[in-house]
Amino acid sequence: MTNSRRRKGLAAASALLGGVLVLSACSGGDDKASGDGGNDTSQAKVDEAAAEKTSEAQIKIMPKDGSDNASINNSATVTVSKGTLTEVTMTTADGAAVEGAISADKKSWKPNAALQRSTTYKIAVTAEDAKGLKAHENASFSTVSPDNSFLGYFTPEDGSTVGVGMPVSLNFDKAITNKADVQKGVTVTSTSGQEVACHWFNDTRMDCRPDEYWKEGSTVTLKLALDGVEGAEGVYGVQQKTVTFTIGRNQVSYVDANTKQMKVTQDGKTIKTIPISAGAPETKTYEGQMVISEKFKETRMNGATVGFTDDDGKGEYDIKDVPHAMRLSTSGTFIHGNYWGAKSIFGSVNTSHGCVGLSDTKGANDKGTAGYWFYNNSIVGDVVVVQNTGDKTIAPDNGLNGWNMSWADWKAGSAV
Repeated sequence: MTNSRRRKGLAAASALLGGVLVLSACSGGDDKASGDGGNDTSQAKVDEAAAEKTSEAQIKIMPKDGSDNASINNSATVTVSKGTLTEVTMTTADGAAVEGAISADKKSWKPNAALQRSTTYKIAVTAEDAKGLKAHENASFSTVSPDNSFLGYFTPEDGSTVGVGMPVSLNFDKAITNKADVQKGVTVTSTSGQEVACHWFNDTRMDCRPDEYWKEGSTVTLKLALDGVEGAEGVYGVQQKTVTFTIGRNQVSYVDANTKQMKVTQDGKTIKTIPISAGAPETKTYEGQMVISEKFKETRMNGATVGFTDDDGKGEYDIKDVPHAMRLSTSGTFIHGNYWGAKSIFGSVNTSHGCVGLSDTKGANDKGTAGYWFYNNSIVGDVVVVQNTGDKTIAPDNGLNGWNMSWADWKAGSAV
């Protein structure tokens, strides 16, 4: 082979090899491109399959996971969109179950009752979308602590029937500095249409009443919308409640320490006159309008608890079974039965340490006594007006006795 023929052969071989190499390179590129294209399609199918297995149901739990100082009334609500709830469980941190109910449309859930303060709760939720695919959500939160919340203890009780003098009285367990905000969260209305005003006696007590006694037979409604209301810095209300009570017959009794008689009236007409014995000259009975706040068939009365002590510091009296006792003041004024005094004192002489005494019998079962009759014909909220004792008028906040304040002064004590 000549050199020229050899060169031509090498060139051809080189060209052929180059073509193979190029072809291999292109093929390799084509395979890679084809492989990438195949992987993209495969991944898309995987993503699509995963999406088809993911529920569209969107669960919302309130309060949010990790919340603290949550409301005991309006917390713990579960809702779902694009699906329906199938299971909701709520427990305390120690595993105690909290009862609740899923709504009829299966779109929401809430507890059956208010939660406890200063408690950690856990919620686990399952929901399904239209395809039956399940979604799950969990949350944990803590409710407001007693240190960071306040309660208003109220009287009278829900569903009770009371006398015409019964105010709505709220005693808060913490000092209220934002009185206006708290008062706005309290409304008192009557079917009688009477205007009702509230009066703050101090930082923890607010009473509400009309100008004149409640109308007989009317219904009074107290609404507490205090949940979340800041009563003082960092201290919030937790109550959300409606209370109703009925006003009974209009009974007002008039005690005259001069005549030593009590006239019991209904609708302004005297239905009975009862001989009494009021406070002795050295221990006069307060004057003024007093509301019966408690009734006891029998109770103990010890002078030491109200400042009547002898030289040894013992009570000047200690009677363990005072019959038919009805409280008229916080400081210890009662109208009650008296079995230890001579029957002759009633209607003739004032002998008590400041109470109003009625003739009675030990054991509180003698239906023939004045004490028995008055007790059984009186209800909490009835008014007893004490006159002509020579003592000062009872303080409006000593018991439920705000009627001893003028309407103008009463309204001046409102924070709104």
